[in-house]
Amino acid sequence: MTDQILSAIYVWVGQEMVLTTHKAKWMRFFRYLLPLILLGLAVHLLLPQLATFEHSLHVLKAMKWWALILAVLSQVLSYLGTGYLLTTIAAMVGQRITLLRGTMIFAGASSVGLLGGGPVGNTAVTYRWMRSSGVNTEGAVIAGWLPTLCNNGLLALTGVFGLVNLLAAHKLTTLQVIGFGFTLALLGSSGGIIAWGVYRRTQLTAWAVRLSAWWARLRHRTPDPAPARATVERLFAAWDVLRTGHWRGPLLGAMMNTVFDMSTLYFLFVAAGHQIGPDVLLVGYGLPLLLGKVSFLPGGVGIVEGTMTALYSGLSVPREVTVVVILIYRLISFWLPTLLGWPMVVYLQHVHRVQTEDGV
Repeated sequence: MTDQILSAIYVWVGQEMVLTTHKAKWMRFFRYLLPLILLGLAVHLLLPQLATFEHSLHVLKAMKWWALILAVLSQVLSYLGTGYLLTTIAAMVGQRITLLRGTMIFAGASSVGLLGGGPVGNTAVTYRWMRSSGVNTEGAVIAGWLPTLCNNGLLALTGVFGLVNLLAAHKLTTLQVIGFGFTLALLGSSGGIIAWGVYRRTQLTAWAVRLSAWWARLRHRTPDPAPARATVERLFAAWDVLRTGHWRGPLLGAMMNTVFDMSTLYFLFVAAGHQIGPDVLLVGYGLPLLLGKVSFLPGGVGIVEGTMTALYSGLSVPREVTVVVILIYRLISFWLPTLLGWPMVVYLQHVHRVQTEDGV
């Protein structure tokens, strides 16, 4: 009898191990499927531009330096815009941080999020550094998610504008329509769930608890509903603060971030000797950045460059100009800020550690 029981246990354990292994394989498959598809799309769009690199070198040599300087200044103002967003969040809960500290927190958190932590890491370090800057829990929670929500919301608006214009002009391939449409649908459904959850708080809390339990079981850990409930309750409390009319300051900061980032791109086109109109600028700006955000690749590397280059080339911008402008834009808006953000990470972590040791 004992042998039969042990045999049954061995069979059950073996089945569970096989199921767990299959589940892990499927999870890894779906985790990497979308990035691979989007990266393939980017390579498909970018390869035709390689032949223009020689002509692009001539464009690079002839660029106007005064316009390049304005592009860099615009990018600095873009980061200051999100720094201002964080200062307004602190102000809405009755506290204060400097514009410089807010900008450092945003830049450092972006570096952590882009090169390892993802959105979760970005939110976590923003919360930690806002707390170590003297902001209470409520304000730190808002600072963790509101900048991303505002910035992505504005990008979604520009993306919708771009998609409608490109569809009207019949300048999108079927593959591009699928990719851009999926991106907008994903962001729209996320926003819809948030809006629904604000008025169905019990249901959203239950969903969050079930999702956290599923995630814990996937990692072979014991489910604990308390952190999920606490997180959702803090988000509801933050939403209640925003409903009192304090959303205007953060929205202004997000608008500064987006407008000055687009100005960076505009001045680079001017520097390359090809001035474009606001409609063309908007059409080629939002969709590639949104596609990069859902690709799960750090900063959408390859995705943003490929799709943005293809879109502007399809809008009658010379390819050699487009290649130079996009590569410099990504250098100014992504690579340099990411590298400069790491010294800020070290500094902010040092401040947090000192205050933790002092019991602040």
